[in-house]
Amino acid sequence: MEPIRAVDWAPGRTALRIIDQRLLPVTFERRDLTTADEIREAIATLAVRGAPAIGVAAAIGLAVVARHAAAAKDVGTGREAFVAAWNTAADLIAAARPTAVNLAWAVGRMRTAAARTPGSAAAVATALEAEADAVLSEDREMCAAIGNHGLGFVPDGARVLTHCNAGALATAGIGTALAPVYAAHAAGRRVSVIAGETRPLLQGGRLTAWELTRAGVPVRLVTDGMSASLMRTGEVDVVLVGADRIAANGDVVNKIGTYAVAVAARHHGIPFVVCAPSSTIDSCTPTGAGIPIEHRAADEVAAASRADSAQVAVWNPAFDLTPAALVTAIVTDRGVWAPPYSFAS
Repeated sequence: MEPIRAVDWAPGRTALRIIDQRLLPVTFERRDLTTADEIREAIATLAVRGAPAIGVAAAIGLAVVARHAAAAKDVGTGREAFVAAWNTAADLIAAARPTAVNLAWAVGRMRTAAARTPGSAAAVATALEAEADAVLSEDREMCAAIGNHGLGFVPDGARVLTHCNAGALATAGIGTALAPVYAAHAAGRRVSVIAGETRPLLQGGRLTAWELTRAGVPVRLVTDGMSASLMRTGEVDVVLVGADRIAANGDVVNKIGTYAVAVAARHHGIPFVVCAPSSTIDSCTPTGAGIPIEHRAADEVAAASRADSAQVAVWNPAFDLTPAALVTAIVTDRGVWAPPYSFAS
């Protein structure tokens, strides 16, 4: 079966190609994006989502924007006008979502590539395309490395609980939290996954269950409130989750609901393991208290609950904070980290 490519170059490298994840699992649709407005909208509305995938999308998207701007008649080869227009596009894309550090990281990396490249607009555009290629390739390699480093947490017969979607749909490769699952499956180990539905947008139900079924990995879907009961009855061996940002002390910000899973796992003596790329570690932020938490529209919760958001107050943070004290291990592409965590630069 063809691997999932959540983010990639379109044929001819003239556009960013994404899978529109808002439509899954009912409709599988790829979209080609060429403008900064289109890319910002795709990130903001979760057409492309998952911290690593967002970073790759930003990198490829900015390279595409640069390519089209360099070829535009009103810019020509004038570097000053080109750089000004491109930086405006970079600002727009960088502001699409505040919590996932990979977005700011990728945009910053592209800015550095542009600044260090001399010559015409065309030369800068070429350099940005090469940098985007590197970001894409490194993301795929990162996923494979996390899978290998995390294999020790997924022995034969393991029953893995996960929350949200941190699989291939969230990256350019095989995922982060699901990477050890895919690696174990490829190695012939019997592994099954329990996917929490992940309210209010149901990324676990819509995306993780679809992705694992497609890959031939046994998966069972549960509502978010059922996870603790499954742990109590001994049906969970390990929890694997991703992260949108990790503070220097090991505090983890991930999809809302992760904290409750971590508390339940600690109470039941079940390993709670975070799998994330090293680029997700924010060494400049001492603790999770300094990480901005994105709040999303009230209608996301109201629609799922059939409530009237005009009459009922809604609190809808996209992420929550899991203290480092609840994290058994952090698996990155660079290896496995155990507490006490210290990622300060």
